Amino acid sequence: MLIEVRPPRADYGDCVTTHAHSSDTASIRDVAKLANVSHQTVSRVLNGHPSVRPATRQRVLDAVAELSFRPNRAARMLATNRSYTVGVLMTASHAYYGPSSVLRAVEDAARDSGYSILLASPRDTDVSEFSAAVDHLIHEGVEGIIVVAPQVRAAEAMTKLREPVPVVMVQCADVDPALSVNNEVGGELAAQHLWDLGHRRVALVAGPSDWAESGARTRGFARFLSSVGAVPVAVADGDWSSASGYEAFQQIADAGFTGAFCANDQMALGFIHAAHDHGVNVPNGLSVVGFDDIPEAEHYLPPLTTVHQDFDVVGRRAVDGLLSAMQDHAISPADALDPLRPELIVRKSTSSPAPNRHSGR
Repeated sequence: MLIEVRPPRADYGDCVTTHAHSSDTASIRDVAKLANVSHQTVSRVLNGHPSVRPATRQRVLDAVAELSFRPNRAARMLATNRSYTVGVLMTASHAYYGPSSVLRAVEDAARDSGYSILLASPRDTDVSEFSAAVDHLIHEGVEGIIVVAPQVRAAEAMTKLREPVPVVMVQCADVDPALSVNNEVGGELAAQHLWDLGHRRVALVAGPSDWAESGARTRGFARFLSSVGAVPVAVADGDWSSASGYEAFQQIADAGFTGAFCANDQMALGFIHAAHDHGVNVPNGLSVVGFDDIPEAEHYLPPLTTVHQDFDVVGRRAVDGLLSAMQDHAISPADALDPLRPELIVRKSTSSPAPNRHSGR
């Protein structure tokens, strides 16, 4: 089990720091005096308390900047008897774009709120591994836990545990749809785009069957086709990797499709590569849609049409919900929010099918 501590960018509390403009030290009371507020108000501003008026908040932040106030985390912990640490339990490899992007977003949002994160990565997704990882996080004094568990069996294992701190689960639409992009809608967008371009014979490259996101994207894709009286003419399964996308094309190359939806951008890259090796031009002979909108997608040859999902919003919602639960000892308010809707990004890997052309050989 991998354990990693990531400190916050800034920590807040009644403590001292070096004054940027003199050899003196500046405390939270110095900030309060300069801003003409109480030191309790300064503490509330620095800890992101919502009850402070905007004008007062700005005066405090201006004073912090003028004094170059840099609170000390150890002093903050001693003063408050709190760890200001959030545990993150992540079951997927950092090599996967979605989970790694969520982790980065969670880390940024936690740091913006003055929290460190402690990362634990179980070696497996059974209940005992989850329990050991969670026990370690609890032992280290985390105040809450964010679980990034895109695999179905991982989410099921986590729901069997009962923990003494608040827990929110990300990328698990069955538990909290607001903390996941609506992947079914994303699959529908991909299918509708290909259909609207005129493609009537389309293929699907699905992700791993044990990932909830893969199943949702497949369901959305199939649902749209069903609504227009169609079905995929070929289906292949991948493992999110480019290599599996390449192999998927080889498996279904003779199925006679003119458009294809790959359930993530990496598989789309391998799929396009294999099409090229088979003498099929993208998009003139084959249109390809991906999912995720990774940074490299716009630099594929050709630039990839894909479904974009906003991981930053997912991460911030998760942290906001967890911090709220930590303060109120209540369920995260995220379930009152709408699921995040993905967006189709049209680039040059899709076009109308050429007359009398298909990708089969």
